[in-house]
Amino acid sequence: MPQSDGRPADGLVLAVDGGGIKTDLALLDAGGELLSLVRGGGSHAHYLGVEGCVEVLEGLLDGAIARAGLGRRDHPLASAAQILLAGADLLEERVALRARIEQLDWSERLVVDNDTLALLRAGTDRGWGVAVVCGAGINCLGLAPDGREVRFPSLGEIRGDWGGGADVGLAALAAAARSADGRGPRTVLETAVPAHFGLGEPLEVSRALHLRQMPTARLNELARVVFAVCDADSVAAGIVGRLADEVIAFAGAAIRRLELSEADPDLVLGGRLLCVASLSVVERIARGVREVAPNARVRVAPSEPIVGAALLALDAVGADASARARARAELDAAVGALGRAPVSGVVSANAQAAGDGPASRGSRSWVRASPD
Repeated sequence: MPQSDGRPADGLVLAVDGGGIKTDLALLDAGGELLSLVRGGGSHAHYLGVEGCVEVLEGLLDGAIARAGLGRRDHPLASAAQILLAGADLLEERVALRARIEQLDWSERLVVDNDTLALLRAGTDRGWGVAVVCGAGINCLGLAPDGREVRFPSLGEIRGDWGGGADVGLAALAAAARSADGRGPRTVLETAVPAHFGLGEPLEVSRALHLRQMPTARLNELARVVFAVCDADSVAAGIVGRLADEVIAFAGAAIRRLELSEADPDLVLGGRLLCVASLSVVERIARGVREVAPNARVRVAPSEPIVGAALLALDAVGADASARARARAELDAAVGALGRAPVSGVVSANAQAAGDGPASRGSRSWVRASPD
């Protein structure tokens, strides 16, 4: 059925990559042309609940439709929709999220699943492999060529998880505190951690967190501090080494459980932490994984997970290779634009609201500039 802007009803695909810190939503046509990309705060259902998560998505979608100039939309909105979310870990969580999103009639071909699927598709065209993401948390997905899968519910300490930004940040603060009071080895984190927050000593950071004068979500910021000094500081190097070992443990377990040790699986690494990791960290991970699967191919994803979500949606409508290539190229450029200062006619931004948690509702957007 034609829509009010004249575009066929089956001419749109909707892609979402939702995380604990940010959420990206993209609208494309079936030829891979990017119509709109918007970015907002976190949509993690573990923090926001199902209704809070869907509220974030609805707001972003309204903005994407408006910024793409599509006008009023009949339903279903898109021929295919891939809504891939952190926090969609347990089956009952995915069922609850899907049931709520189905009520919105976004697409008859609706997929609501975990965001690790987006990362895997962003990093490989083979349709199988292993993905490990280290962002606000850590998670892993493994898919075998015959469709078997391995998942790891990302539930934090109660599932033995360690390795997200908050874990690394807390480890950095703990190391800084122990260095300062003599309980632990000396480390440059003793000065680097408080300096990051404009404070003088680790105790001031701990006090601010304890008195709730600083949101605990800001511990995520310390991951970059750890990576910046790890080549020259043994304590920071130990934290990074622990993170690498956790990635190896996840990937190795997935490979063994899928019986892929004799195969050549792609291991796709992504998330804020692994994207800023040095080559030596990636090489350490590769060495560890190749002890399990000697022919494994380890790579940091070349694109953001929103690209993988869009590619999965295009796969669902049978888009050809040229459409997929166009989508990747245009989304890569648009994601890059979101990270730069706004350019008139191309990018608009609203500052994200500060808050204690990942659910800030500010947004940024990319829209195709109108020809002069």
